[in-house]
Amino acid sequence: MDNIRIISGTANRPLAEAIGRELGLPLSPATIKTFSDGEISVEIQESVRGHDVFVIQPTSSPVNNNLMELLIVMDALKRSSATSISAVIPYYGYARQDRKVNPRVPISAKLVADLITQAGASRVLTVDLHAGQIQGFFNIPVDNLYATPVLIHELKSRFRGEELVMVSPDAGGVERARAFARRLDAGLAIIDKRREKANVCEVMHIIGDVAGKDAVLLDDMVDTAGTLTNAAKALMDNGARSVYAVATHAVLSGPAIDRIMNSPIRELITSDTIEPSPAAKECKKIKVLTVAPLLASAIKRIQERGSVSSLFV
Repeated sequence: MDNIRIISGTANRPLAEAIGRELGLPLSPATIKTFSDGEISVEIQESVRGHDVFVIQPTSSPVNNNLMELLIVMDALKRSSATSISAVIPYYGYARQDRKVNPRVPISAKLVADLITQAGASRVLTVDLHAGQIQGFFNIPVDNLYATPVLIHELKSRFRGEELVMVSPDAGGVERARAFARRLDAGLAIIDKRREKANVCEVMHIIGDVAGKDAVLLDDMVDTAGTLTNAAKALMDNGARSVYAVATHAVLSGPAIDRIMNSPIRELITSDTIEPSPAAKECKKIKVLTVAPLLASAIKRIQERGSVSSLFV
């Protein structure tokens, strides 16, 4: 591990520090500044020549600033003769723009992949990609870890399987909900909804039995929380005893926190792939679990040329 350098961007330094503690390594000193006109300046404060460098930077809000910062840091490392540069991106921004859904629209997830590769990344380590096929947008190795073990451990400590039902808020998340239900010996339900426009959805009906049970809504991310809160109301209307929500990435933009506070959701269980905002930290309905041990284990295995596949559960 002597040949490793860990560098943190500004997007989620607490997570980077936690990963460093897990590995027993300090963060390499780096100065990252923003000029008055918005330009980003980066200077690595120690030699990285001949080292394997892991850059920890989720591309969460402000997405464009954090993405540009990641690219500039990697360019600085490439020009400083680092042996390898691994981009550790706990949350991959632009992941929802992974295909053409209308004429004359971009595939931004592919563009971001090209930018990351061109900036000098030799490997990407991320958590719960919104769409698995994004791995194919890269021509370098991509390790897409899952926060499943962290989240399942929390659910097992709270619920008994026969009283629990995992709920997918849409058809696209059925596979994820089924995997959780199988490992928790829980039931499975699906919410059929009609999305009228971006960030607005209407819950139609529930497929599966939720009456008298603890329902856990499961998704990879929570953005404006419209889907989540409408689904929670539908579950309560169909006789659920309680409603919880689980999501890896807490984007929580716009009215999300207010919606959660005013909804039947008892608690949103999420991870620290995105650093919680002050409002999220104060919200009593949001519990944040750390993925630092998971990412630290992956980094250690990559560095020791070990298998990372056992973490893909």
